[in-house]
Amino acid sequence: MRRNLIIGGLLTAVFVLAALISFVWTPFDHAALDIPNKLKTPNGTNLLGTDHFGRDILSMIMVGARTSIAVALVAVGIGMGLGIPLGLWAAARSGSWIDELIMRGNDLVFAFPSLVIAILITAIFGAGAVNAIIAIGIFNIPVFARITRGGALSLWQREFILAARVAGKSAARISVEHILPNVTNLLIVQGTIQFSLGILAEAGLSYVGLGAQPPTPSWGRMLADAQTLVSISPHMALMPGLAIILTVLGLNLMGDGLRDYLDPRLRVARL
Repeated sequence: MRRNLIIGGLLTAVFVLAALISFVWTPFDHAALDIPNKLKTPNGTNLLGTDHFGRDILSMIMVGARTSIAVALVAVGIGMGLGIPLGLWAAARSGSWIDELIMRGNDLVFAFPSLVIAILITAIFGAGAVNAIIAIGIFNIPVFARITRGGALSLWQREFILAARVAGKSAARISVEHILPNVTNLLIVQGTIQFSLGILAEAGLSYVGLGAQPPTPSWGRMLADAQTLVSISPHMALMPGLAIILTVLGLNLMGDGLRDYLDPRLRVARL
């Protein structure tokens, strides 16, 4: 349990640190072309090699980490910012038309493949990181709404909630003061999972040309550029592919570790 949390945290921290460092320093200018040194394999100068334009792959991965993390982070923030209040509202009005309206709206969004609709949204409104954030964020809203409602429903029958209602507190105040703190653990774990899915979604959109646009590097765009050169320069696809795999793996391990660590039943067992 603790091993997953530590390994996941370390993997995630490596890429977050690389993204932060890229704001002030990269080994080379990620946008600088150096045609004479194109398709270089990893060496002492270019640690991860160069691409078909002679750009340093390590520098591009560092800046690409910044792009992927920013898109996924804001998209998860949109999902939490709108989904959590909707979930609390639905739980507070369980069985009413408001609950039915919110839940059937969630079912409607879930009925469509998320990546396909994200591609449709970015195709209509234009390619770019902002539209990718909106497209990914829309599908995070029903996820957090459903998780919040599910966790809150069981709490509304607890004794301390009944005591708060007897004390005259409104449903909104109870939701904020008593329900939300008790479902925070669920939301933190789900947030790490959605964060990893957001990175995958951003890479997928960039791969088909609907995410971050050149000259801004993106891991998905790097994979798209490498697809015709895999046979002669496999490192071009291997390096960004490994970056995606390790980041997503780290976030999933961290989410799994957090779920176990924050589970009150396992906490009692540890004591």
